[in-house]
Amino acid sequence: MLSGEFVNNIDEKGRIMMPVKLRAAIEGDTLILTRGVDKCLWLFPVDEWKRLSQQIMSATSIFQSSGRMIQRRIIAPAHETEIDKAGRIIIAPALRIFAEFKKECIILGINNHMEIWDQEIYQKYWEENEAGFQNAAEELRKIVSV
Repeated sequence: MLSGEFVNNIDEKGRIMMPVKLRAAIEGDTLILTRGVDKCLWLFPVDEWKRLSQQIMSATSIFQSSGRMIQRRIIAPAHETEIDKAGRIIIAPALRIFAEFKKECIILGINNHMEIWDQEIYQKYWEENEAGFQNAAEELRKIVSV
């Protein structure tokens, strides 16, 4: 299971160090990187990406505008990236531009995938969404018992 929140820098070549804890939870060295729903990138182990992309393609149609939009936003920009011997991945320029990466990035492990955010954008996201989180947490109590 992927979990944790980490801060790492992206270098001028678009490389970022993958945290050891996350690398240890991944089988193999290949990952799939694509645009996320928010202003972040999603990073998937290959098997998880295959499962998700098949579900998306089965649930959408090229004859429906919303389906094409989903396919263009999530499926089309996906890139394979390899974890190198130094533990880094390379993020394609188009994905770096989309996520507005500057220097410091946040890497989140979220069960079966990861998110990579520019640190400033991530902080702003939480400033704007804290009230929404509180409401979501209240709703979650209805289905989760601790």
